[in-house]
Amino acid sequence: MRVDVMSKMRGVDAFSKLWKRRTTLQIPGGEKCDLLSLPDLVQAKKTQRDKDWPMIRRLVEAHYFQHQQKPAPAQVRFWFQELRTPELLAELARHYPAICRRLTKQRALLVHVQFGKMDDWERALLAEETAERQRDKEYWLPLRRELEKLRHSK
Repeated sequence: MRVDVMSKMRGVDAFSKLWKRRTTLQIPGGEKCDLLSLPDLVQAKKTQRDKDWPMIRRLVEAHYFQHQQKPAPAQVRFWFQELRTPELLAELARHYPAICRRLTKQRALLVHVQFGKMDDWERALLAEETAERQRDKEYWLPLRRELEKLRHSK
């Protein structure tokens, strides 16, 4: 098992807030394991690393398929904000057009989803990802420079 311990992550709340929203799973053998909530994990995965983006897509898709029959309003909003699969976004928009319209100010690509132009949303999804990757790169750049200075000063 791999455990990542980070004292600071870009784009997520402080540990005390994350802890209040955590998800607790019971693993085989009866032990409990506390994890980031799905929305917090998705936010934490928005990095410049190539391997994180397919994981975001799969995590949100799995959540959608698990809860699509009777979703809570918060789940529907989460899917509109985070789904990265054009077909599922289209399906969601068909079922919840009013919510889709309300959330266009938070996620601009939902405008394209409403009007059914899949080519436009695929470009918008790529633009979202590119912008997040750039924000992550800019966030970590000063720390990387500081680490380089420390490494070369020895």
